[in-house]
Amino acid sequence: MPDPLIARLKELIVTRLKLEDVRPEDLADDEPLIGSGLNLDSIDALELVVTLEKEFGIKISSSEESRAALASIAHLAEFIRSRADPSRLPR
Repeated sequence: MPDPLIARLKELIVTRLKLEDVRPEDLADDEPLIGSGLNLDSIDALELVVTLEKEFGIKISSSEESRAALASIAHLAEFIRSRADPSRLPR
């Protein structure tokens, strides 16, 4: 059964960053988000961080923390689970 948080993250990434010709199910859980892989730039990363902070009620306080959290969708899910109120996570 697919992980509902990972599915939601993929949906958010595709819709908020307006990734044309990319479907959420096309994104690999362990694919890098910044640089190679999805090739997001710093503006994309900032927009994604703001979206995640609003959606899950978390705070990403430094660029190092952001870089670690955005290493991949799987890393991002783990980061969110460790900081978010469980009631804000998809089921």
